[in-house]
Amino acid sequence: MAQIKIQQVRSQIKCPKVQKLTLQALGLKKLNQIVEHNDTPQIRGMINAVKHLVRIVE
Repeated sequence: MAQIKIQQVRSQIKCPKVQKLTLQALGLKKLNQIVEHNDTPQIRGMINAVKHLVRIVE
């Protein structure tokens, strides 16, 4: 399965709790941290929920 790299580019301060929990579920704890996940519809949905806080690294 294809891998996808996700980088947190904005702070989670003042975000709703649901978005903070989504970042935590993705494994993102710090700014500019990069994590790698399988490219599944579930992960894509989580990225879409916090798309203003993260970016996909090529």
